[in-house]
Amino acid sequence: MKILIAGESWSSTSTHVKGYDQFVSSMYHTGATQLINALELVASVTYIPNHEAAEKFPLTMEDLNHFQVVVLSDIGANTLLLHPATWERGERRPNRLRLLRDYVLAGGGLVMVGGYLSFQGFEAKAAYSGTPLEEVLPVMIFPYDDRLEAPEGLEVEVNLPDHPILRDIPNNWPYLLGLNRVTVKKGTETVASANFFPLLVAGQYGMGRSVAWTSDIGPHWCPNMFCAWDGYETLWQNIVAWVSNPGFHN
Repeated sequence: MKILIAGESWSSTSTHVKGYDQFVSSMYHTGATQLINALELVASVTYIPNHEAAEKFPLTMEDLNHFQVVVLSDIGANTLLLHPATWERGERRPNRLRLLRDYVLAGGGLVMVGGYLSFQGFEAKAAYSGTPLEEVLPVMIFPYDDRLEAPEGLEVEVNLPDHPILRDIPNNWPYLLGLNRVTVKKGTETVASANFFPLLVAGQYGMGRSVAWTSDIGPHWCPNMFCAWDGYETLWQNIVAWVSNPGFHN
């Protein structure tokens, strides 16, 4: 199996003030390591960080079809819509949200992972509400900031214990610290919730499948203890197996 993961990277700039003097420092970060490590045990993984995705994310169905599963994690809609040729030179390029919709309808697997730039996101800047991609997600996206911050912790509740995504998953789910609030579409399966909010939702569209995981894959919403949980790797391996293979049943 070949999997494409896009997003989960950022850079930060800090100003340090020490009395009369100050200086600026910059750092690059990636939050994809735990997920990549889990999936590389069962698949070939291609990772495109945010700063490369606008240019390098596939522009054609032929290139997208090299992958059985596409995972979007903390990558805003604008990064996929605005190729440098469009943003800098005013040239036409394919709408990659429509491309991903058509990819799923034709049999591809899609996973959207929650975060500040997923679903609608922080200050609604992820901006997936009302897009073609929403048509093939198992959830409806609110048109405003959809984050739920829960520093007290969210407890995971299993709704469909016999679902194949939960195969071999232990019952001792760790807590989570936040998620993107969504509405579940009719005809989909809410596999797990967190304090009654949809957490893991699965659906089928055309010949393909999609999954919404509304929390993150790493801190802060997904704490280190969740990433170290003995069910973490199996959960993500099961998710990509389910979305990539309509024959993956009980």
